[in-house]
Parts: sequence; C-alpha cells; structure tokens
Amino acid sequence: MARYLGPACKLCRRQGQKLFLKGERCYSPKCALERRDYPPGERGQASHFRRRRPSDYERQLREKQKVRRIYGILERQFRRYFREAERQSGLTGENLLSLLERRLDNAVYRLGLADSRAQARQLVQHGHFTVNGRRVNIPSYLLKVGDVVAVREQSRKLDYFKNRAEMLDSQRVVGWLSLDLGALGGRVLSLPRREDIDLPIDEHLVVEFYSR
Repeated sequence: MARYLGPACKLCRRQGQKLFLKGERCYSPKCALERRDYPPGERGQASHFRRRRPSDYERQLREKQKVRRIYGILERQFRRYFREAERQSGLTGENLLSLLERRLDNAVYRLGLADSRAQARQLVQHGHFTVNGRRVNIPSYLLKVGDVVAVREQSRKLDYFKNRAEMLDSQRVVGWLSLDLGALGGRVLSLPRREDIDLPIDEHLVVEFYSR
C-alpha cells in the first residue's frame, strides 16, 4: 500500500504549523518547527520573511494538503474519499472527515493505542488488531457503528501493549468511540460528527478545491 516515506517534520514546516505526525516528539523541544519555523529548502528562510497575501487557490491547496498529511493519505486515495463523500447525503466536507476518522488506523490512534497515526498504521499492518474478533491488517478498513476494535490475544503479551495498558487509565477518547481497558480496544458508538473532530481543519476549502 502506497504511503509517504519522507521526513515527517518537513511536512509540518512546509505547512507552517504542527500536524503532530511524530507523537510525543511534537510536544518536545526536539520538534523541528520549534527550532526552524520556516519552510524547508534553500529558499525557505528567505520566503518566510516575504509577506504576501495567498491566493484563494493557494489557501485551498494548502488546506487539502494539510488534511492529507494529517491522516497520512496520498492524493489518489484522498480523491476517492472525496468522491465517496460527495455521493453521500449531507455536507461533503463533513462526510469526508467522517470517512477519514473511521479508518482503522485512525481509530487505533484515537483510542490511545499509538502515539501517532503513522505508528497506528504500522501496528495495524503487522496484524496486532482485530475487528469484531477477526484479524484485520488493512489500515484503511472503514469501521461501522457497533464494530469492536481490540488488540489480538497474542499481541497483548508484548511489552509495548503492556505499557499501553498502564497509560490508558488516563486516556480520553473522542465521543464516537468507547474505550475498553480489559480488551485493550473500543467500540464504535456512532458515526463521527464534526464536533467530535478536534483538528484545525477548514473542510470547506477542501470542497472548494475539488469543485473548481
């Protein structure tokens, strides 16, 4: 499955804001954006000081790129999500975010079983999780209301998940999920709503970009 393999910190610097792609590192002084708050590249620092008003197209493009980078999705797959959101009833932008939130790797991250979506994706690919008792290793697997996500019995013996279990006592999860400490997982209570998604995203700009 295709995914971005380049430096994650450069994406945050290119975006000009933290996208929290590397878990705890993003909250520490080691964060690249804390040390170099200008775009990467030879002309990055010079362009940082050139103030100009971005065009509508640039604002739309940057917002679309930001959403893609947050969820770790390449353009072709992201465009498919958008087309699916268009076919659904309701607001296209909110439908799009709901689809992205329901990805299995995102749910694992939201449940606190990984420090970042990239780490959650890797854990899913390695087969550490089940959905409704069945092993699933597809990060893009779309969850439905009532689905139960859990760590496999064999995987619970690993030191990583033992340490995670101790951390989950203080973990707060989003409203559309419930946390099950015993099973190291959770249940999908409802479809994600816009108020459940605590990300600095203007989905209307993404819709405008694809509606040009």
